[in-house]
Amino acid sequence: MFDIAPSEFLLIAIVAIVVIGPKDLPMALRTAGRWIARVRRVSNHFKSGVETMIREAEMEEMERKWREQNEAIMAANPPVDPGAAPAAVTDAAGVQHPLIEHTPVDPVIAAHAPTEPTRVTHTDHPA
Repeated sequence: MFDIAPSEFLLIAIVAIVVIGPKDLPMALRTAGRWIARVRRVSNHFKSGVETMIREAEMEEMERKWREQNEAIMAANPPVDPGAAPAAVTDAAGVQHPLIEHTPVDPVIAAHAPTEPTRVTHTDHPA
């Protein structure tokens, strides 16, 4: 943070001992420590406030881009009427595949359907 060389620090310590005196030096250092702690708290609070504002601005920018992309996608692919199902689907190669409608299955029949394939044995052929 500060660029203080060891020789400069030694000079400051000697001047502090001479000016303040060895008796009052611990109390002066405690007071200086309290002030430094207050300054750090205020600077950390300020820094976190600035970071919060930056995050909020970035979120607003991301939401704006998402909204624009969503509008472009919705304009390119308008919603389809749920009652009117398409007759075919075109894949990436441009080939159209007809849609197959599935008939609803009775839940009672589905519950009694075999879950594993059964092995069919033919008894009409002698072994």
